Amino acid sequence: MKQRRVPMRLCVGCQEMRPKKELLRVVRTPENKLEVDRTGKKPGRGAYICPVRACLDKAIQGRRLEKALEMEITPQIVRELEDRLIEI
Repeated sequence: MKQRRVPMRLCVGCQEMRPKKELLRVVRTPENKLEVDRTGKKPGRGAYICPVRACLDKAIQGRRLEKALEMEITPQIVRELEDRLIEI
């Protein structure tokens, strides 16, 4: 039986390709609202980030998340992402 291909996405923090299931997705909806996409299927422009503090810090300080989503990142979205981080 043929193995399924695992979809890979680029983390905006560390710039590494990782399986889509391992990453957090932030989406800019068609209504221009930012949301953390828990399902990975919401419509809109998405950006992926590893669930690690170092990647989140790089993405925010380097404004990589803002550039990827073409919108300013609100403190509420940052807090929501921090709540979903995996502590290492």
